[in-house]
Amino acid sequence: MSLASVPNAVAAVELYFQAVHERDLDKFDQVFHPSASLFNATDETFTAMPVGTYREIFSQSQSPASVGQPRDDEMISIDFLSPNSAVAKVRLRVHDTTFMDHLSLVNVDGAFRIVAKTWHVV
Repeated sequence: MSLASVPNAVAAVELYFQAVHERDLDKFDQVFHPSASLFNATDETFTAMPVGTYREIFSQSQSPASVGQPRDDEMISIDFLSPNSAVAKVRLRVHDTTFMDHLSLVNVDGAFRIVAKTWHVV
């Protein structure tokens, strides 16, 4: 695989971190594909939601930046399945909660976008 895809995929992860920290809907819309889905399995409860539902919840929550919380996030790993698809494992803190996410990224029209997110509260 060519390394040419790496900076673009990493840029998508950075955009995700910015969107979450700032609660910026423009950045959210840039990084999430409109067909994306989100998943969680916590306390034996399975959650699946379309990105539109998540966007509504996201838009109504307070941004960490607005309360002066510094960004606390990191990309732990990124694994390329092909030049146009990858999975990134990330950790980020939002207020008092730390999340571990797996972000499935696909290159769509020249930009990597999240097509699936699986999260877990750490």
